[in-house]
Amino acid sequence: MATKLVKNSNFTTSITSIMIQPRKFKRAGVFIFSVFMLAACSSGKYAATNKIYKDQASGFAEMVKATPPVNQTVATLDPSVQSWIGSVNFGIRRPNFVIIHHTAQDSLNQTVKTFINKKAGVSAHYVVGRDGKVVQMVNDYLRANHAGVGKWGNDSDLNSSSIGIELDNNGKEPFADAQLRSLVELLGALKKRYNIPTANFIGHSDIAPRRKIDPLNFPWKVLAKKGFGLWYDDVLKMPPVDFNAELALRVMGYDVSNLASATVAFKIHFVQTDISPVLTPTDKLILYNLYTKYL
Repeated sequence: MATKLVKNSNFTTSITSIMIQPRKFKRAGVFIFSVFMLAACSSGKYAATNKIYKDQASGFAEMVKATPPVNQTVATLDPSVQSWIGSVNFGIRRPNFVIIHHTAQDSLNQTVKTFINKKAGVSAHYVVGRDGKVVQMVNDYLRANHAGVGKWGNDSDLNSSSIGIELDNNGKEPFADAQLRSLVELLGALKKRYNIPTANFIGHSDIAPRRKIDPLNFPWKVLAKKGFGLWYDDVLKMPPVDFNAELALRVMGYDVSNLASATVAFKIHFVQTDISPVLTPTDKLILYNLYTKYL
């Protein structure tokens, strides 16, 4: 008896390959019919939005294939001095950050419904359920609408340079063990696939300190131990007397145009027990330790 794995974009099921004797034909036929009916129902549930996704992706593919590229000439230059010659040395642009969110909703299905609602206008590359189920909703190479207005370092368009992962969590409960296990596996695959630097696994609140607080009370230390994001050392050295906390936050990547908001974002990620906009002496020890890791 052998097992063949059959997949499509919406379901995965196993069909046991058997030698069907004539007397078992009817029973086997009913079984196979039931399996494919289940598959059809599963794929049909999101058939309409999957078609929209495919059509939009095809449109982007046609845009990239066009030669010369459409609307990419310099309007202020004479057309006679502009030409197109296709190089043979190019590839797909790859994501360089992973941004983790919590959904602030009550179920994975509710989040999926939000992300297939055109009016909502938001999405993420992946949604990870409380039970560990992982749903991919946007190709890694495409731009999902998850980051919104934000900044990290000199990057002010994080949607274009990052993968967004939404964790099914209402913001009030602990993150489930099964969910975190699946997240770690997903992050490991993404880090290896795209060679994403350890420091570039960050949270939504890190890049949008004036607007966001998610993922709230997230176990960043656990992730850092596995190579996803940085964390401070157990033994902390005193910073120099001229230590500049604002500079340290900026070097890490925080947008310090509103220093109080940047301070809160830092504390949401690394302190968690106190998220006031004032750095305590202990907070400064933590900040200095992390700052040295970014130099």
